[in-house]
Amino acid sequence: MALFSPGGPLAHAYHAAPPGLQGAIASAYGFKVGRLRYGGSFATRLAGYRERDLWSRDQLLEWQRVKLMALLRHAASHVPYYVRLREQGRFPIEEVRSVEDLSRLPLLDKDAVRADPEAFLASNRRPLHVLYTSGTTGTPLRLYRSTETIRDWYACFEQRARAWSGVSRTDRYAMLGGQLVVPVRRDRPPFWVYNAALRQLYMSAYHLGPRFMDAYLDELGRRRIVHLYGYASAMDALATHALQSGRRDVKLRVAVSNAEPLFDHQRDRIAEAFSCQVRDTYGNTELSVAAFECAGRRMHLSMEVAAIEVVDAAGVPCPAGATGEFACTGLLNFDHVLIRYRPGDSGALRADESPCNCGRHSPSLAAVEGRTDDVLVTVDGRRVGRLDPVFKGGMHLREAQIVQMARDEIHVNVVPAAGYSQADADAIVARLRERVGAMNVRIIEVAEIPRSSNGKFRAVLNLLGKSTTT
Repeated sequence: MALFSPGGPLAHAYHAAPPGLQGAIASAYGFKVGRLRYGGSFATRLAGYRERDLWSRDQLLEWQRVKLMALLRHAASHVPYYVRLREQGRFPIEEVRSVEDLSRLPLLDKDAVRADPEAFLASNRRPLHVLYTSGTTGTPLRLYRSTETIRDWYACFEQRARAWSGVSRTDRYAMLGGQLVVPVRRDRPPFWVYNAALRQLYMSAYHLGPRFMDAYLDELGRRRIVHLYGYASAMDALATHALQSGRRDVKLRVAVSNAEPLFDHQRDRIAEAFSCQVRDTYGNTELSVAAFECAGRRMHLSMEVAAIEVVDAAGVPCPAGATGEFACTGLLNFDHVLIRYRPGDSGALRADESPCNCGRHSPSLAAVEGRTDDVLVTVDGRRVGRLDPVFKGGMHLREAQIVQMARDEIHVNVVPAAGYSQADADAIVARLRERVGAMNVRIIEVAEIPRSSNGKFRAVLNLLGKSTTT
């Protein structure tokens, strides 16, 4: 859903162009991306997701089991990391007959993927697209997808995130995301760009200050936006202003939350402000988990995307309803294979699997924890969340944590990786200031970043009004 690949040549051309040309550049990029996502096999894959929405639980489980068995055989024969495990006697795939047996295989930490991402690439892979992510822990990862995997994922998203909510990719939508649409120093609208090829109004999440809220709402109305997609905190800020100012002129069909937790108070305000339904989603760039909320307020897991376990600290599966760490086996991507991968999130599977009001039979999540990022408060009062794009683009970091010490002071704790240099530090400072404005940013190299008492990593920590020992 991104506007551009961060750091790419088209992104540089876009930011160097005058405002009048930025829409044309964004639309040209959108045309290219649209062909990639929605061309070729997309229609066939979309039909498959529609059909499986009608399947019984037993049919879904059998489909997933067959796909899982194929993935394990493929990994043991063609993926270097798992070939080595097999040679060491640590990858006994003959003992695995279903998702319940995956606990016989070792867990996979992010460190292993970060240290040698190519070890997880299949030797018989297709041409691949490369992308970077920091995930929820601020840890850079290099990931790979084929064109077919990309189309499979967007077919899933089209059906589960859009069609379930009564919209489609042909409807105009607005994205409140983390890319820099315009420089943060800009002090007058527009803070958005319209991508005509994808019918996407990409709006900056970094300019949602009180002075500009009406301009955002005006543009949503002028563009006749049908649905809104983005960070819960950004959508809630816009909704709060609409309610407080008495504006009821922006009507949406649905608002879809991604990348951040969606709290009940946010859901209620967004629904009231825009007279729409509000849906939540959960997933990651690794394509190792995906869940989408239905009209019955259940977060249904997409069993085609991944096999999900909830495990305790020893890697032993937890009973349904009990909270543990997610261990995810991606089933879409046979080119970059992640088996029993630990993305760093925790949660629980729903214990009560009585029939859902929506009529679908896929299992669902009872809770997702570990994604709550603090937000930074800028000198001019803006609240800026989801700062993981600061660390994207292949920086030489093991981990990073942003800590707001004062209204005008930010510390960034970094655990350097091989190749780390002053250029990485300078890039972090520059990217942060692009988003938060003129604040003091101090880079602090550390050996490790402490976890909280419950073992969680907090990528953004706001200490305003708190004890620094928190």
